[in-house]
Amino acid sequence: MTNVILCGGSGTRLWPISRTYFPKQFYKFINGMSLFQLTVLRNKALSDDFLIVTNKDQYFIALDQLDEIGVKNCRFILEPVQRNTAAAVALSCFDAVKNGSDVLFVTPSDHLIKSESLYKRVIEAGKNEALKGGIVIFGIKPSCPETGYGYIEAALAQGKGNADAGTEAHEKNINIYKKFDKADGTAGADNKDNEGWFKPEPEAIAQAKYNNNKDNYNLNPISVSSVLSFKEKPDKETAMEYISKGNFYWNGGMLLFKPEIMFDELKAFCPSIYENSASAYGNAAIDGNGQMIRIKERDMLKIEENSIDFALLEKTKSVRAVTSNLEWSDLGNFDSIYNELEKDENNNAVNSKDDVVGFNSRNNLIMSGGKMIAAIDVEGLIIINTDDAVLISKKGSSQNVKKIVEELKNRNSELHTHHLTVHRPWGSYTVLLESALYKLKKISVKPGAKLSLQKHFHRSEHWIVTSGTAVVTVGDKETLLRANESTYIPMGFVHRLENPGLIPLVIIEAQVGEYLKEDDIVRLEDDYNRL
Repeated sequence: MTNVILCGGSGTRLWPISRTYFPKQFYKFINGMSLFQLTVLRNKALSDDFLIVTNKDQYFIALDQLDEIGVKNCRFILEPVQRNTAAAVALSCFDAVKNGSDVLFVTPSDHLIKSESLYKRVIEAGKNEALKGGIVIFGIKPSCPETGYGYIEAALAQGKGNADAGTEAHEKNINIYKKFDKADGTAGADNKDNEGWFKPEPEAIAQAKYNNNKDNYNLNPISVSSVLSFKEKPDKETAMEYISKGNFYWNGGMLLFKPEIMFDELKAFCPSIYENSASAYGNAAIDGNGQMIRIKERDMLKIEENSIDFALLEKTKSVRAVTSNLEWSDLGNFDSIYNELEKDENNNAVNSKDDVVGFNSRNNLIMSGGKMIAAIDVEGLIIINTDDAVLISKKGSSQNVKKIVEELKNRNSELHTHHLTVHRPWGSYTVLLESALYKLKKISVKPGAKLSLQKHFHRSEHWIVTSGTAVVTVGDKETLLRANESTYIPMGFVHRLENPGLIPLVIIEAQVGEYLKEDDIVRLEDDYNRL
């Protein structure tokens, strides 16, 4: 089984920590690990290999994070532009056939799943169903009337997968959703946003019931059923109605299928996506012994931009749903992040206790970004700090962050595209200071790496080496520079920076000119195929 990891993203829902060139799956939320890394590690034991579909600008971030967790020899499909999940799935199928993969397991790269033992059982049940010839999707029993997820309306279970005969009893008794009540039995006024609604029965109570009646209970039921309909993100009232019916599940965004089955369905329901994807894959440039498939931009743009749900899953009758009680979240907004992080004695969730001081403040999410945050008499706020932007929102309103991003786009701001630190295939750079006529950067170059041979029409540059050793090319002259040595690159001169050493090379670059944006660059040679 090949795990296809969809690793795109536009960085709109978790701005300012997420940006176009650094979407949320690469941000290290959980114990110093990114959601992308957790996805790979979670599926490593279940899969024979990995195929990662990502944007060409995010390839080297993914490669670096894979190296950090010791996972190598992954294949990549690099998309020059995003065309949504239908194109990604179709391209993956062509690669699967070429590489002899019998089953594809398609997963997003930015979801959090806690119950990994149950997760393995769920995926095995899905694989068994996929081998029978269906397209398998995964539904998660909702724990609240969430308006940020799509829903699956499932038929009554026709097969139990790994569930035992006690599933019905479990559904009626163990997994009944309880109201948010206080210990004294009164209504849960402390939970105003969800008052009168649902949360799962506490695990201890469920376990006690199981111990008393093992024959009738299954703590982790897995059911398989046909799908009646797909529902888009509902409003709160509609979500409450869905939950009350009992057969609506959150759409987990994962798929399991045999490539030939998906080909048949694509040909039947979206033939243009199939044909244009076939052409795009056939014309792709293949590097690194087949490990990197670069789709050409003109071919990618011919593929219809559509989700696999709209293009295919909502039309076909071949979809089967594997439903379960997975502890799952797509961390799609800051409210969901608050729910997942550890809380202090005042119910505040903070990413660094050393950077937050609070007085009479509770129920807040505070991500300090390395700066000291002091909070006084505030409650129910989201406070997100980065080097170049601060977000302040009421809890419950974080779905509207994308409106801020749209406004930034309207203002032609670069704040929605990248952080002050930008990752490149050769290393990274950080903008330290910027004005209309000059810009100061710290540039870090990996051992053995080099920037492209390039020139600029609107700026000159001064380079000062602070650590490591640099080989600098300016015109037809090559110079070796060490710490505390410098050079000057006049406007229009061809130049290059290279690290021949065994430790990172760090330089300070001072740009001077009347136009200092990153598109003032002409590459003449490049080790990373960016010409």
